Amino acid sequence: MKEIIKKIDHINFGLMSPENIRKNSVIKIVTPDTYDEDGYPIENGLMDPHLGVIDPSLKCKTCGSKGGECLGHFGSIDLARPVVHVGFADNIYKILRSVCNECGRVLLTDTEIENFKYEILMAMDNEESINEIIKRVQDAAKKDKCPHCEEKQSDIKIDKPTSINDGDYRLTASEIRDRLERITDEDALVLGVNPKVARPEWMVLTVLPVPPVTVRPSITLETGERSEDDLTHKLVDILRINQRLSENMEAGAPQLIVEDLWELLQYHVTTYFDNEASGVPPARHRSGRPLKTLAQRLKGKEGRFRSNLSGKRVNFSARTVISPDPNISINEVGVPEMIATEVTVPVHVNDWNIEELKKYILNGPEVHPGANYVIRSDDRKIRVYDDTKDSIIENIEPGWVVERHLKDGDIVLFNRQPSLHRMSMMAHEVKVLPYKTFRLNLCVCPPYNADFDGDEMNMHVFQTDESRAEAKSLMRVQEHILSPRFGGPIIGAIHDHISGAYLLTRNGSTFTEEQAFQIIRKAKLPIPKRKNPNDNPELGTNWTGKELFSLLLPEKLNLEYKGEICKNCQVCKERDCEFDSYVVIEDGELKYGALDEKAYGSFSGKILDKIVKDYGSDTAKEFLDRSTNMAISGIMKVGITTSTNDEEIPQEAQDRIQAHLDDAEENVDRHVKAYEEGELEALPGRSLEETLEMKIMQVLGEARDKSGEIAESYFAMETNHSVVMAKTGARASMLNLTQITACVGQQSVRGGRISRGYIERTLPHFRKNELGAKARGFVHSSYKSGLDPVEFFFHAMGGREGLVDTAIRTAQSGYMQRRLVNALQDLKVTENGLVQDNKGNVIQTMFGEDGVDPAKSDHGKAADLDKIIKEMRIKK
Repeated sequence: MKEIIKKIDHINFGLMSPENIRKNSVIKIVTPDTYDEDGYPIENGLMDPHLGVIDPSLKCKTCGSKGGECLGHFGSIDLARPVVHVGFADNIYKILRSVCNECGRVLLTDTEIENFKYEILMAMDNEESINEIIKRVQDAAKKDKCPHCEEKQSDIKIDKPTSINDGDYRLTASEIRDRLERITDEDALVLGVNPKVARPEWMVLTVLPVPPVTVRPSITLETGERSEDDLTHKLVDILRINQRLSENMEAGAPQLIVEDLWELLQYHVTTYFDNEASGVPPARHRSGRPLKTLAQRLKGKEGRFRSNLSGKRVNFSARTVISPDPNISINEVGVPEMIATEVTVPVHVNDWNIEELKKYILNGPEVHPGANYVIRSDDRKIRVYDDTKDSIIENIEPGWVVERHLKDGDIVLFNRQPSLHRMSMMAHEVKVLPYKTFRLNLCVCPPYNADFDGDEMNMHVFQTDESRAEAKSLMRVQEHILSPRFGGPIIGAIHDHISGAYLLTRNGSTFTEEQAFQIIRKAKLPIPKRKNPNDNPELGTNWTGKELFSLLLPEKLNLEYKGEICKNCQVCKERDCEFDSYVVIEDGELKYGALDEKAYGSFSGKILDKIVKDYGSDTAKEFLDRSTNMAISGIMKVGITTSTNDEEIPQEAQDRIQAHLDDAEENVDRHVKAYEEGELEALPGRSLEETLEMKIMQVLGEARDKSGEIAESYFAMETNHSVVMAKTGARASMLNLTQITACVGQQSVRGGRISRGYIERTLPHFRKNELGAKARGFVHSSYKSGLDPVEFFFHAMGGREGLVDTAIRTAQSGYMQRRLVNALQDLKVTENGLVQDNKGNVIQTMFGEDGVDPAKSDHGKAADLDKIIKEMRIKK
């Protein structure tokens, strides 16, 4: 028989009628109790076996299934009096405001009703348009007199969450239901209620559905007592009050008592649906904890959607702390043996691999590489034990599946949260290593934004051949060296790699043949021929660092660029730059220039960028792995160290800095005096106070910069390794060094000098309204000499603002990203370059308005195809 393929046309979300709720209910709940003394569920109680069972020893009285197999069935509670559904109170208010208090017709003329009805029917597929039309209906229906019965209309108001007032009189839920019942189907459609799936009066509850026991299971505590779910607690409250209300009504109790109980029933039903409704005190547990009722189960970060559907706990994953390993490839991840023996890969047994898999089974779960389970052809799963090994090996045949340990070369997904871009989750190859941390190559830290101060990462193991193949071709680290944000490298050398490359390749850096071959071996390069001393008598058999680095470069690579040290230099573009920072590579040979951050660092590596774009990701990966190994080997041969001596300057420099800072502070005092004596001229568009602050900030900013320049002039790059790191872009900056050595500078809070504190002064140490440098947060000292208590306090104020800002920014940008992702998740680029949403609406006629894929661009510029083709022909 041929299958009939059907496509869902649309889904209507409606309301359940009281009749429907009763029809779907398997039992009417009347008893607020749950279990009897023997621990059996009470008939017609909230744990009645008709609602389903969770205990494996019991059978469901509705479907006959055992606990664990039965999905559960709904029951119902008949309410003694109607109550307003808190979720629809706002809709009820809007409807009552738009209909006649007397005849129940919508407050529009027959012509208006027909026009609006036609518009709604035409816009049935477009929710936004319908909402717009209904808003217009509500605005048009604000009339003082009913066009149908001429009755004068009173003012309807809502007192959140569920009270609705007609003038000064508060309507009861029964009266609200009566008014809603009067609305005709035709009018309901105009008011935004589709009569095919809902009626307005169904928003007022007369019968309450009771969810199955499986939705609100009870747990047995260690003491043997049963603890009920929050929903069950709430349903007990509803039943008790409902019973009391019913009894009082039958006994003819005074109206006041009946109304109080009715009010209480409304409260319990409201908090059953939403225990965080505004204006309603939350229902609490005996311990004082607010109950988690229906709305709280669904909404927010911990709710059903975000916690259990969009993101949930999964099998075949592992999480542990990360630590660095510069010896593994950028494509690899070091996995602890402890994890590798626990997380498995299913392998289908065939004639080619059966012998290998038998070895794994023989090793068992304890020895790596072993196997934990086998799945027979009939889908029966067998655990591999010492007792079962022999029988499994005897019976194993093609068609079985062996769940073997993770081993070297397996492809896994690696992820660090927060996952903000596609490089937050990449595919790595497993390298099983001892100890208990995941090992990561340092070059891969920038895309993950990872560091080793306690960060944890997640690993997910693929379970199918298709997923492994797809991840290997699309998600491997080497395929993501270039960032899709700016079309340049995001993965590249960092920190010691950059210092090492600079120390290795700078002028005057030479190595004996033995040292050179050790470095070459470390970089996993083939050993070249020995040098003939006669070829270059100056060097003899020695190698220069530039020659060593040239061994890594592709043969026909040609490149010229200005290095990090001289990036702001406007003077020279010379090959013999005094800082050796102008890099020239000709035919794969490094002729001039020392390598630094600009060469192959993450975010700016020129050489790496060129290799990826011209030679492909395989060559780039090889280059990055080998060059970083060579840099580390080089740094170990040359040696690098840092100490407080790196920030040491002679007394003469300290005196110059001191004199300069004293001048600046005197200059500030002159500005303050001019301001106080009324001689200061205001800058255009600024008040006198603003002018003074701007001038002081300028003077103090220049003071710090100038003192930094003085200190910097005493630093020698040849011998000072801190300066090497700062200037090559490996770590820190010259500003950090000058703050350590010369002067920390002005502290700022909210973008200006520190002004708040005590009344009319920042601290009690200063005169009232004092405006001098020291009194408003200028830190004259350097970190090396140490801050005095007042400076330390101001510095802490500036630092605290930074921490608070960071925390707030993280939360805000995280939420903003979430909103953007949700808004844009349906956009796609079609084959003809259009950007469309899921309804087929065209958002852009050309992707990004220039058709350039940033991932394949050259730092944002479209790639020149003619030039690329020409270069490829030359290479061939």
